[in-house]
Amino acid sequence: MALLQATLPYTHTDDHFIDGAWQRSTGVGRTEVTNPATGEVWASVPQASVADLDAAVAAARRAFTGNDSSISNAGGSGWRDVAPAERARLVRRLASEVEKRSEAISHTNTWENGSPVSETSKAAANAASIFRYFASLAPMLERPDIRPFPDGSAETMVRLDPVGVCALIAPWNFPINLVVAKLAPALMAGCTVVIKPASPTPLSVRLILDAADAAGIPAGVINLVTGPGSFGDALVKHPGINKVAFTGSTPVGRSIAAACGTLLRPVTLELGGKSSALVLPDVDLEAMSEVLIRSCMRNTGQTCYISTRILAPAERYDELIDMVTATIAAAPQGDPMDPATVFGPSATRAQEQVVRGYIRSGLAEGARATTGGDVPSGFDRGFFVKPTVFADVTPGMRIAQEEIFGPVLSIMRYSSVDEAVQIANNTPFGLGGTIFSEDPDAAFALVPRLDTGSVGLGFFASNHAAPFAGRHDSGLGAEFGPEGLRAYLSVQSVHRRIR
Repeated sequence: MALLQATLPYTHTDDHFIDGAWQRSTGVGRTEVTNPATGEVWASVPQASVADLDAAVAAARRAFTGNDSSISNAGGSGWRDVAPAERARLVRRLASEVEKRSEAISHTNTWENGSPVSETSKAAANAASIFRYFASLAPMLERPDIRPFPDGSAETMVRLDPVGVCALIAPWNFPINLVVAKLAPALMAGCTVVIKPASPTPLSVRLILDAADAAGIPAGVINLVTGPGSFGDALVKHPGINKVAFTGSTPVGRSIAAACGTLLRPVTLELGGKSSALVLPDVDLEAMSEVLIRSCMRNTGQTCYISTRILAPAERYDELIDMVTATIAAAPQGDPMDPATVFGPSATRAQEQVVRGYIRSGLAEGARATTGGDVPSGFDRGFFVKPTVFADVTPGMRIAQEEIFGPVLSIMRYSSVDEAVQIANNTPFGLGGTIFSEDPDAAFALVPRLDTGSVGLGFFASNHAAPFAGRHDSGLGAEFGPEGLRAYLSVQSVHRRIR
C-alpha cells in the first residue's frame, strides 16, 4: 500500500528529554517503530539505561523542590512553589503550542499505530482542550477550605499540596491524549513528571515535549524516556517516584497496583473494558446507526470504553443485526492517511493475531459472522483485520467476556430488561456503557442498575470536566474533572484556635 504523504519530523532518534533538553541516551538497545498499514519499519528510538532513568527522575525532583533535597524539605523554590495562576498561564501557552503542531502530531500518530487521520487529526485540538480545562481549575488550588470544629472552638484549614514526582505511563491506542489526560492535572497540581510512552508509539509524544519547551515550561518539570515494558516496571518502582498514573491492560495494571501497594505509593489505573450498548425496544435504528461506530467501534475497535457488546431486544433482534451489519460493512477500510478511511489496521502484528484468534474463537463457539470473520484482509501487507459483526452470541462466549481491542462487535439477544441488565453486568469490567432509547426518562432510569463508571444515553463520549473512572477490573481512581486534579494532590489539615 502506497500511503498518502505525511509530515514526520522524527524518525531515528538517539535521545531522551531530560532536564529541559534532548540528551543522548546512554542505553545500548533500540526499539523499532513499524507502520501498521505497511508492516515496514520506519523509525527507531533508544532504550533508556538505568542511568538515563536516574537522570530523568533526579531532574524531576530538582524541578519540583528547586534544589536537591527531598520533598519533605521545605527549602528551595521549585514548580510546586509556582502560584497556580502562573502555572495556568504556562499550561495555556502549552496548549497553544500543541495546536501549532497539529499536523505533525496527527501524521506521526497515524504512522505509529495505524489510527486513521480522521481520528488523529483531532488529537492536538483535544489535547489543547484538556490543558485549558485543567488550567481553568487554578482557583480550586488558591482557596483553602476552612472547616469549623463541631464545638466552635477552633477551625481547620485544609491545604492541598502536590504529591511530588509522577510516573506517567501511556498506552499505544491514543498516545497523545492519554498522556495529556495525566500531564495536564499533574502540571496544574504542581507536580513534575517522567513520561514513558508505549513501545509502539514513542515518537508523536515528542512533539508535546517540543511544545512544552516552546511554551516556557521550566527545565526538569517534564521529562521523557523511552524503553520496553521492563523499563516501565523500573520506573514504577524507582525510589524517586511519588505517584504512578497508568493506562493500559488489566494484567499490567494489576502488576503496577501490586508494586505500588507494597511501596504505599498512590496510583491511578485506567484499564480494560467490555462495555455494553443496551438497546431498548423503542430504539430509532437510523439514529443509532449514525453514532454506532463512534460508540461501539471507535479507532478500529482499539478504544477501552466502547460498547463492543450490543444487547438487542428479541422483538427487534433481526432488524438490529441488519442495521449493524450494513453500517459496519459500508465503512471504508484502508490507507489510514486517507481522510475517508474509517477502519485502519491493528496497531501491531501481535494485536492483529490476538484479534484473529478471538474471531476464530467466536466461530468455534457457535457465533455467526454477518460481515467479516476469519477471512483474508484484502490487503497485500500491513496488519489489517476485516471489521467483524457476530450474531447469535451468548454471554458465556470468550468474545462476550474478554476485551478484544479490535474491530469486533458481538450482538446478544435479551427477552426482558432485567435480563439485559444482568448480561450488561456479567463481565469483570465496569468502564463504559450506552443505552439507546427514544424515551430519555426510561433510559435514565436504567443508569443506576448498570455497574459501570460511565454511561452514555444515545451516544458515548468523554467530558474533560467530568470524571472518567472504571470499576472492578477497569481500574482505580479517576481521570478528568476536579477529581482528576485531586489525584495529584496531597491534603494537609492545619488546626487553629478561633480568637
